[in-house]
Amino acid sequence: MLFLTIWPVFALICLGFALQRACFPDAGFWPAAERVNYVLLFPALLVSTLADAPVRDPDLLRLGGAVVATICAAAALMALVRRARPMPARRFGPALQGVVRFNTYLGLAIVASLAGDPGLERAAVLLAVAVPLVNLLSIMALTDGSGTRGYGALVRRVVTNPLILACIAGIAIALSGSGLPFGTGRFLGLIAQASLPLGLLCVGAALRPAALRQHVGALAVIAVVRLLAMPAIAVVVAQGLGLQGVETLALVVFAAIPTAPTSYVLTRQLGGDGELMAGIVTAQTVASVLTIPVVLSLAGLG
Repeated sequence: MLFLTIWPVFALICLGFALQRACFPDAGFWPAAERVNYVLLFPALLVSTLADAPVRDPDLLRLGGAVVATICAAAALMALVRRARPMPARRFGPALQGVVRFNTYLGLAIVASLAGDPGLERAAVLLAVAVPLVNLLSIMALTDGSGTRGYGALVRRVVTNPLILACIAGIAIALSGSGLPFGTGRFLGLIAQASLPLGLLCVGAALRPAALRQHVGALAVIAVVRLLAMPAIAVVVAQGLGLQGVETLALVVFAAIPTAPTSYVLTRQLGGDGELMAGIVTAQTVASVLTIPVVLSLAGLG
């Protein structure tokens, strides 16, 4: 039953991959579509969702704490692995991103399929906490924390990230209690409707099967940590902090989904191993078709 609920999400990813391979509509469409979604459509979804979210609910505060605890626990685990098996930043950065980052479009689509609007509200709050944290951790891993001017510029890019700004705006509106005025809620809602379908198509278009031919052992280990160990950590954290229902679902889903395709862009910008990162994204996305239903079922969330 769980697979029947979420298979359309993966079908959109497969469709995006097929369209890109068929060069339809053309090669320039997909980067432009991803840019429009990232700057306009997806922020509209976050603002419209967060504007009415019960942000003063203690359960949401616990969810925020659970997000930080889960991500930091996973990052600490990766740091221990690096101590046991030293690796340069250009390879450790992709490995860390493969564990702590997440495919936002896929996570939101699955949570919305399973929990509707309440799920979207919880997921948007989760993003407000997680997006800046995982970006900073990723930059530090790729640069070994060096304080170069390039590093400072990328930190500023994180601070001005459209998703982070949208989360701040949505939470501020929710805290004010004013709501979205003059029909802007409906306007943003109409824009937001295109975000998840287009985002999932772009995820499929970004897959690179050729990258699976190398680093097979590393890809397998990182996939196991991300797709199996990470949700196990999330379940333990959720139980420890007393999360219930939809909050637990949102936390575990975002722990169980594959890493973000945008990790490849950051890796290339900071001189990391782009081929390894492309392989991580592709391997996890393919494997998650099987692992996500299994993980959610074992966690009693299906």
